[in-house]
Formats: sequence, structure tokens, C-alpha cells
Amino acid sequence: MRFLRSLLPSILLLGASVVDAASSWKFEDATISVSGKVGSGSKDKLSIKAPLSKPVTLGASDTVKILLTATEDGKPKRPHQAFLLLTDQDTGLETTFPITMKETGKGKVDITQKDLPIQLLSSSKPLSATLLLASFGTAQGYSSQVFSLEIKTDPNTPLPKYEKPLRYGKLAEIHHIFRADPKSGPKIVSVIFVLAVLATVPVLLGTWAYLGANLSHLSKATSAAPVAHGLFFGSIVLMEGLFFLYYHSWNLFQVLPVGLAIGLVIFFTTFNAYGIETDFTNPTSG
Repeated sequence: MRFLRSLLPSILLLGASVVDAASSWKFEDATISVSGKVGSGSKDKLSIKAPLSKPVTLGASDTVKILLTATEDGKPKRPHQAFLLLTDQDTGLETTFPITMKETGKGKVDITQKDLPIQLLSSSKPLSATLLLASFGTAQGYSSQVFSLEIKTDPNTPLPKYEKPLRYGKLAEIHHIFRADPKSGPKIVSVIFVLAVLATVPVLLGTWAYLGANLSHLSKATSAAPVAHGLFFGSIVLMEGLFFLYYHSWNLFQVLPVGLAIGLVIFFTTFNAYGIETDFTNPTSG
């Protein structure tokens, strides 16, 4: 009786290990073949018990093709994760190749030298090839080395150069150079236009005299509303001076508010200076 009690834990542990071993991912009918110049026609069968005894040679123009069937609990099934992991034994650098899987559990992956990173192409030892199969659920995933891959590069073709990857970080300070402010045109052009405008003043006065303008009424109107006339003519002069400042040094944002103020003075003094009465509060008045 004591013997059975002491043997019972060992039996339970053995049964648990058997159940755990049964509920796991594995593969079957796995083959690896090389097509090309160096390893043309070679074909081996992969085993879950031990990796291949000899490394598989991958030449510059060769293609390694792996075919397998993934199983869970001995039944073909498609895993959620299926990769072939290649690792450099010296540096520990590694890269993965996803295995194309079907619903029937059959998978395939092709490898060429063009698919390998530059660091692995210059490896001095054969790369360790590990097969990874896993999925959701309680089934234990499979992860074990299945073969070694020896890279044979073409001695007549230099290896591609390593390009430093783009990394985000602090860059050098950037000094912005803004476009210079627009400048006025040549002074000679401005002088010509000023003289052209001034030349119209005698023409204007001559036209008034020819049409019989009553200049004697100017003193009477000025004495009747001296403030309004003074502000009106002063605003006209200020507006001309504002145009000169805009031409000489001011910008548009400086000119607009001053021009608005002068324009309001001109608008309101026009009605008062020339006797035009209006009532903005009563729309019917005229």
C-alpha cells in the first residue's frame, strides 16, 4: 500500500507530461530543397527530433524552399504564428521569415540571399535556422532548430554597402532666411509720374476759369464753416502725405488704420462744409 502511494505522484507526473506532449504544435512531411547553381537538386527531409547533420548551402543565385505541414495534437491545422528564424551564432543578430500557411496546415517559405540583411550575409559561421509554430489556446508552441544555413557569396560580386537607418532625434539648428521686404520702384519713374500729376493742376484751373467757376464764393463758404473747410482740406493734404509714407517706408498694416481715420474725417466734413444736411437716424428725411 505504501508502495502504491509513493508511486502515485510519479504516475500522475508521467500522465501530465504525456498529455502536455500530446497537446502541442509539431510539423510533419517537412522537406528543404535548394534550386540554383551551387546546391542545385539537393533535397532533405526535416525532423522534429534533431536538426540536419550537414548545413544547407545557399549560393548567390540559389533559392531555398521549405515545405511542411503543421499539426496540433497530431491533426493538420493552420497556426496563427509560423516563422523561420535565422540567427547569427557570433553576434546574435536574427531575422524572421513568415511561412505562408493554408487552412489545411500546409506551409511554404522561400529564401534567397537578396532576402537576407547585409549583416547576415557576412557571417563567418552557418546561420542557425529555428522553426516557430504557435497559436492561441493551451497547446504548447514549437520552437527548435531544424537546420543550419551556410551562406556562400559570389567572390566576383562585392557585398552591398550597409546604409545607416533613419533614426529620429535632435537635428542641427535651422536658420530661416526670410524674403526681403518689397521695395519701391526706381525714383526716376516716381518723379515722372509726380510731374505728370502736377501738370494736370494748371489744366484743371484753366478748365474752371473757362467754365466760369465762381472763386469769390470760396471766401464766403470758408467764413460760414471755417472748421469744416479746414478739416476737409487738411484731410486731403494728410491723405496725400499718407500715400507718400506708404511709398517711402510704411507698410499696408500701418497705412490702413490711419487712412480709415482720415477717410472718416473727409466723409463727415464734406456734408458740413458744403451745407448738405442729412439725418442718419431718420431714413425718411432727405
